[in-house]
Amino acid sequence: MEIKILEERTNPLLKRHELRFEVAHATAATPTRDTVRTELAKAVHAPKDRVIIERMHPRFGTAVTRGEANIYDSAEAAKTISRDHILIRNGLKEKEAKAAGAPAAEPAKPVAPKAEATPAPPEPPAEAPTPATHPPKHAAGEATGHAKAPAGEAAPAEDAPKKAKPHAKKE
Repeated sequence: MEIKILEERTNPLLKRHELRFEVAHATAATPTRDTVRTELAKAVHAPKDRVIIERMHPRFGTAVTRGEANIYDSAEAAKTISRDHILIRNGLKEKEAKAAGAPAAEPAKPVAPKAEATPAPPEPPAEAPTPATHPPKHAAGEATGHAKAPAGEAAPAEDAPKKAKPHAKKE
């Protein structure tokens, strides 16, 4: 495994040096974040607890991984400035476990005795189901000029679909 530093910047406001690096791993799989941190710490002559790898991207089809890392001036600065999920990925902080279920120390609430079951009120008589469509925006025949036939009667001839006329064959 060979580490090559591509770019280095100093960020005095955040008390760190920002690096872009490339790792060549010709005969092995993509190296773990921990092994890259160890090798990067050796390359820049800094303690491993001050080296934080932000991201690593393996290049598809090649044995090269590129990434970004920050080397902080102190371990305390690394833990206060870096985001929590990055510290967890680098092994500098433990992941907080989510509380599963209710805590055991919570006292049980008293349950009131249930009253006798009362009969449910009678349901209203069933009506004919109504269609699930929206009501028309205008009354029949007002704005459109179409007249609708009362229920049970045939529709006027103008609303009937028109039949296609056969085309004359050309010779």
